[in-house]
Amino acid sequence: MTTRLWGGRFESGPSDAMAALSASVHFDWVLAPYDIAQSKAHAKVLASAGLLDADELTTMLNGLDALRDKVLDGSFEAKFEDEDVHTALERGLLETIGAEVGGKLRAGRSRNDQVATDLRMFLRNSARDIAALVTDLQLALADQAAAHVNSAAPGFTHLQHAQPVSFGHELAKHIHALGRDIDRFRDWDKRAAKSPMGSGALAGSSLKLDPVAVANDLGFDGVVENSIDGVSDRDFVAEFLFTTAMIGIHLSRLGEEVCLWSSREFAWATLDDAWSTGSSIMPQKKNPDVAELARGKAGRLVGHVTSILVTLKGLPFAYNRDLQEDKESSIDAINTLHLVLPAMTGMIATLKFDTERMAASAPEGFALATEIAEWVVQQGVPFREAHEIAGACVRKAEQLGTDLNGLSDADFAEIHPALTPAVREALTVEAALNSRSTVNGTAPSSVQLQLDAARTTIAHLQSWSQVQPHAI
Repeated sequence: MTTRLWGGRFESGPSDAMAALSASVHFDWVLAPYDIAQSKAHAKVLASAGLLDADELTTMLNGLDALRDKVLDGSFEAKFEDEDVHTALERGLLETIGAEVGGKLRAGRSRNDQVATDLRMFLRNSARDIAALVTDLQLALADQAAAHVNSAAPGFTHLQHAQPVSFGHELAKHIHALGRDIDRFRDWDKRAAKSPMGSGALAGSSLKLDPVAVANDLGFDGVVENSIDGVSDRDFVAEFLFTTAMIGIHLSRLGEEVCLWSSREFAWATLDDAWSTGSSIMPQKKNPDVAELARGKAGRLVGHVTSILVTLKGLPFAYNRDLQEDKESSIDAINTLHLVLPAMTGMIATLKFDTERMAASAPEGFALATEIAEWVVQQGVPFREAHEIAGACVRKAEQLGTDLNGLSDADFAEIHPALTPAVREALTVEAALNSRSTVNGTAPSSVQLQLDAARTTIAHLQSWSQVQPHAI
């Protein structure tokens, strides 16, 4: 049985090429449980409006429940001829309860408000699923950071040695970047939590249905304020895809660092066998494929948000078929992150770090030069002059082929009288780390407090991710 939701004014069906272009059921079938939940809510307001009697409502709800069970266990599947998820489910309902009652469900709604509602429900639940995976990665990073609070490492700017940092501080920066991504989802969710149902094709319905009751039944916080906007708004898709792209970018940046850390030139990190691969020709290779694939998938995710923005920019309001492009990109973004995030979490959790090598590298490249400048400032010298003094120390050390600690007391005194032998107290990695004890600094004592606070925040984010607003 094929049930097309349109066609009364057409003498024939679409051509094969037209049907192939128009079909979306091969990807929008993921919306089926949400469409059934929305249909149940719609049936209730049809009954409240006197368009279904009590027996018909019971038949309708039981039929929809039975259809949902068949969808979830795979015994009812869409066919290509169904065109889209809405058509397939109407066919399933008519096969289950017959056309006399089943045919009444379509009154007062359109595929335009149906799909907008289904997609909001699907993305709101999916945002929480993704957030849960992000918090798993945050916790893996927090565990590694906690193990390396007291491990010194070079900090970099422009990929050049800059200043020594706690390696725990270095790892923890990724926790905060990922936390902002979940915060974006939480902020986005406030705007996505409005139901378009009741918008109809674009102008609402004359059947005196209650959109507020549908919204409440489905787990929304309210109803969209304008029916035309309700069916044409895809801001929520663009925002969702922007956040998934930012997650991808943050994973890519983390992956890039893992590639550097595990390279022979750095040799800071060793990948676990379970989270790396070898070469088909070079038997010695151990490749950071998880990190590299994370970089690659980021481009895919950025492409999705670009695609929806370009699609939307030229559209007039109300529904246009171009909007069918919103779902494949969203579904792929979700699936992509469900692949990448667990792999990144596993890779990070099992990394082994050579802390001795990192510590030995921490003062290299004159990374303690800022300590001289700031020590001189504490002697009352303006920083503009102190900066020049520290630079002169670097120049002298380069001339002598030594590091800053290799300068003699006479060398320091020759550069500036403020450089007394006491400056050497600042010229250790330990002193450099401990001196930066501000609330967001790299002193181990500060980093430990930061990590404690981060775990509290992660627990809060986990709580948000575990409560899905839309039951299916």
